[in-house]
Amino acid sequence: MPAPVRRPALPRTYLLWLAGTRASLVGDAAMYFALGWAATAHGGAMAALVLTAITLPRTVLLLLGGAVGDRFGARRVMIVGDSVMFAAALLLAVVSLRLGTSSWLLVVVASVIGTVDAFYLPATGSMPRRLVGKEQLPRALAMRQAGGQIASLLGAPLGGVLVATGGLSFTAAVDAVTFAVVLVVLLRVRPTFDVERSSHQESLLAGAVGGVRLAVKDPVLRPALLLTGAAAGFLLPVVSLLNPLLAREHGWGAGAAGLVTGGQAVGMVVVSLLVTRRGAMRRIGVGAALGLCGAALGIAAVAIAPATGVAVAGGTVVGAGSGMFACHIGPLVLTSIPETHLSRMQALLTLVQSLALLVANNVLGLLADAETATIAAAVCAVAVCGAGIVGLASKPLRGLQLD
Repeated sequence: MPAPVRRPALPRTYLLWLAGTRASLVGDAAMYFALGWAATAHGGAMAALVLTAITLPRTVLLLLGGAVGDRFGARRVMIVGDSVMFAAALLLAVVSLRLGTSSWLLVVVASVIGTVDAFYLPATGSMPRRLVGKEQLPRALAMRQAGGQIASLLGAPLGGVLVATGGLSFTAAVDAVTFAVVLVVLLRVRPTFDVERSSHQESLLAGAVGGVRLAVKDPVLRPALLLTGAAAGFLLPVVSLLNPLLAREHGWGAGAAGLVTGGQAVGMVVVSLLVTRRGAMRRIGVGAALGLCGAALGIAAVAIAPATGVAVAGGTVVGAGSGMFACHIGPLVLTSIPETHLSRMQALLTLVQSLALLVANNVLGLLADAETATIAAAVCAVAVCGAGIVGLASKPLRGLQLD
């Protein structure tokens, strides 16, 4: 019997970077909760304005942020972004302690967060390619996915504890500490693999347009972006929007909705850890498409579940399928991008997801009101399954193999 193949450990530099960024994600999640809680004290309209102040600049500036990352280097952009957020969090802690949480303060802070995110997200999304070899990239991204999911699960409850303990000021101070941790990590960690930067001869605007042009023309990136948009538009709303509506429709209550959401998180974490240990499928495009098909089965199970237990099992399948898709589509895109376009393609991926989610949430919400949440979920199941079948039928994706 042949001995099992031992996979080489991920580089220490990557693990150090990952630990720092996941710690910062926990602080960010707590901060977002605290901002939302403080904003609701001024009414629903102000809470919506604060959320818009985050999402609007982030969406508008994303492509420019990707061009900046490719021009000046992802690590440098991240250091600047963390420095700005460290200063902003400290300032918020001091000002809110002395003057309270006025509406103008919340809007200003939210605008800073959204603006920094537009430059930071493409840069941090490209860092695994700069720290890890292509053969280890699927495992590295799977570990990043699991860590991000765990950070999200911990962040909101932590935010509630911090707000109850010391309010927005205390939460901002804790968030500042996490930014300081990431700064120290970034100053120690340097990219292991030399990545060619974009040309200084073209403008940043031309560079941003060039990234979109590459994605539209490339036979692998184009369908990958379409699958990502379909997943964002019809998979993500199932847990965040339709799950609570389905729970109310079936008379299950908030506790059952929470269990379904928890099942989704568990499924995603388990699959991500499994890929971290064993690696992704060799035919990586097939793995991404099969993940969508599996998630579609879970959505259907949640939609027609006769009891809470079936819905929780369905939610777990949704999470497992989501995790499989994410763990394969991430390395697929990163290994298909020219080195000069790493940050720009991450920016485009984020933009596609944001726009698809924005449209889908509103459309599905209206459909659930006009018909039922079950019908809205059925539409999602059909759309996600259809996207998976399209992925399996795509010759460039189906034939793509890991080295």
